[in-house]
Amino acid sequence: MTLRVYNTLTRQKEDFQPLNPDEVTMYVCGPTVYDKAHVGHGMSSLVFDIIRRYLEYKGYHVRHVMNYTDVDDKIIMRAQYEEVEAQALAERYIKQFDEQLRELNILPATVYPRVSTEIENIIRVVQGLIDKGYAYEVEGDVYFRVAQDDDYGKLSRRKVDDMESGSRIDVDSRKESPMDFALWKSAKPGEPFWESPWGPGRPGWHIECSVMSIEHLGEQIDIHGGGNDLVFPHHENEIAQSESYTGKQFAKYWLHNGMMQLSGEKMSKSLGNLVTIEDFLSKRDPDVLRVLILNSNYRSPLTFSDEVLDQTERALERLRGGLRPAFPEASGASEEAKTALNEQVETTRSGFMDAMDDDFNSAGALGYMFDLVRTINQARDASATVEEITPAQDLLLELGGVLGLTLAKASEDTAGAAPFIDLLIEVRKDLRGEKLWALSDKVRDELKALGVVLEDTKEGTTWRWE
Repeated sequence: MTLRVYNTLTRQKEDFQPLNPDEVTMYVCGPTVYDKAHVGHGMSSLVFDIIRRYLEYKGYHVRHVMNYTDVDDKIIMRAQYEEVEAQALAERYIKQFDEQLRELNILPATVYPRVSTEIENIIRVVQGLIDKGYAYEVEGDVYFRVAQDDDYGKLSRRKVDDMESGSRIDVDSRKESPMDFALWKSAKPGEPFWESPWGPGRPGWHIECSVMSIEHLGEQIDIHGGGNDLVFPHHENEIAQSESYTGKQFAKYWLHNGMMQLSGEKMSKSLGNLVTIEDFLSKRDPDVLRVLILNSNYRSPLTFSDEVLDQTERALERLRGGLRPAFPEASGASEEAKTALNEQVETTRSGFMDAMDDDFNSAGALGYMFDLVRTINQARDASATVEEITPAQDLLLELGGVLGLTLAKASEDTAGAAPFIDLLIEVRKDLRGEKLWALSDKVRDELKALGVVLEDTKEGTTWRWE
């Protein structure tokens, strides 16, 4: 099956055909670093990590750029409030977010450009837009001339006459049109600034992503991603200024993730209804957030609550349960059980690929993995040996890795304990044989206190990490 992706630009699924047959260029808008990142930021990073991992699984080399907005009104205001340098504040939150991305097992981007290190390139592009007649300067400020762009609004499907200014577009009587947006802002007292042909100032919000994408990936890219709250005005303005500057289509496919919702509202710093990544990681396994996202459509809103997270933890545990070893006394599964397991391996592999090829339908892909886990468990209960269940478990690990899940992490980190746990299980078996129930229960309870759960079945006792 050919990979098909939903393109916000065309509002339909399209066959994925990158500009270069062997390589995918992907730019994803990163955070504005003026405060702690929340799980909504983590959601966007995880969505595009999953997309990237699957593209690489299909054989593409992915060049991935994610920016940090470290020059912005909110950063300046926060720095003034804390009485620190704006760049020092931004650096603090960049470092924190970098660490959290690693904890969430998100692959590092090829490049992490920052506004503060791209000023020279931004000035060059802004001047180029002025020279082409797409921008104009007024008293040290530079604005993009929206009326000059004939297809402005094609991403958001808005007509210029009906549009309202976005949240970051200031009303300014000096502009030729209320919809014209800032490419360069003249410096105000006490703000950081850089010298430019129009006087001291700093970049507007939208121009940074156009410039960083062009600088690090070229004038045309395959995928531009971000949250669907960025479709207008940010991504609309990126298209306008990028295509006006280069005369070429900026991005071939526009992919947008839905918003994380808490109490029915979009999670955001401005609303104050957020859970920071730091808080989440202090209470939950990082894979819980990944499974939560995998088990939904990436373009849809996602509900975040303790109840949903508890359900997700149980789902993660079921997946990891598929890696439990065969019973030591296993004598071999019946031909019927072995056939069912082998058939499920083939069904899972093909079904997983078909689902992910359908606009990264990770929920469908997970469904096939759960089917595989159920069949593994049935085979184990039917006395399947290690050799008989290993191919299925290998596939579970492989596909889990494609999605970025660390299904075997606990067992890998504590592999040295396995022989001792097996020995205690044997000792407990002997105690039970001699009807020393109190001592038998003590072994079980002490192991549980150490995070090892014993499960007794008619086939014997097996164990797993809690």
